[in-house]
Amino acid sequence: MKRAEHGEAPLNEDFAAPGKARVDPDLLRSLMKKSDMAGGLQLASHLAAIACSGTGLWLTWGSWWGVPLFAAHGMLVNWLYAAQHESSHDTVFRRRWMNEWLGRVTGFILIYPRDHDRWQHLCHHRHTQDPERDSELVFQSGGRFSGWFSLSGLSFWRGLITNLVLHAVTGRKQPRYEYYLNADMERRVVAEARWHLAGYALIATLSVWSGSWAAITMWLAPMMAMSWTHQIQNIIEHAGMPFTNDTWTNTRTVRTNPLMRRLAWQMVYHTAHHTYPGVPFHRLAILHRAIVTVRGEEPVTSTYGEQFARTLGEPFRRPA
Repeated sequence: MKRAEHGEAPLNEDFAAPGKARVDPDLLRSLMKKSDMAGGLQLASHLAAIACSGTGLWLTWGSWWGVPLFAAHGMLVNWLYAAQHESSHDTVFRRRWMNEWLGRVTGFILIYPRDHDRWQHLCHHRHTQDPERDSELVFQSGGRFSGWFSLSGLSFWRGLITNLVLHAVTGRKQPRYEYYLNADMERRVVAEARWHLAGYALIATLSVWSGSWAAITMWLAPMMAMSWTHQIQNIIEHAGMPFTNDTWTNTRTVRTNPLMRRLAWQMVYHTAHHTYPGVPFHRLAILHRAIVTVRGEEPVTSTYGEQFARTLGEPFRRPA
């Protein structure tokens, strides 16, 4: 399989482990067809939900009614990363520029610059569960409470903000962690970080000038406070899975309800996604069933509740 080495390498390579049963090529080609309508409807419904929760939060701020709306709004904003992730694979829309700008807008909202996220994610797909090269391993620190720290979102936000500031201020990548960035990628990541910081500084300036707290109450506070609701997805996908190059054994599928599947943009079918990353989100359920039929078995599957229990119980299962 040919894998491009430059910055615009697609995230749609076939990562099915050698020697494993594969989906019929004709079916796979049909599943890889993108749909502007499917992508547009999914994005519109997600943004509409954010608009509704945000409006409700604005109208009820300061009352007890605002508490559940604060939680719902923060959860919806965090799960907007599902759109950014899908845009990194260029599978939300048929046109590449539309995917790119969706990624840039969501990346700005989530303080997660698009180019850096995309290249980091490409490295993750190429080296999933490789302890030396996977850029997205969750429990890299190995500390006793690393799972709690990750689930809380504290390590997540610390990493995002640290990266953003270091890229913008030093003008360089972090060689120890960002080995996957070549010189051209590094320049683009630095420029992107500086544009992001300039945008955030402008919002802060306008907020102070106008005396408005909206950026905090409607955006930053709910997004950061509720990040744990999305962190469980980041953790459940690979945490505790074997260090192998077989997507069937190194990736976990999530068993959940239709509402959560839609909120996650169908990324709960994560084993199928890692096996064939070029298949758009709206066809992952079909792909999942096709792979199960070919293999004659279900992938490793868990619920969010089960993963919460595993993560919270992690410190008590480790030796002191």
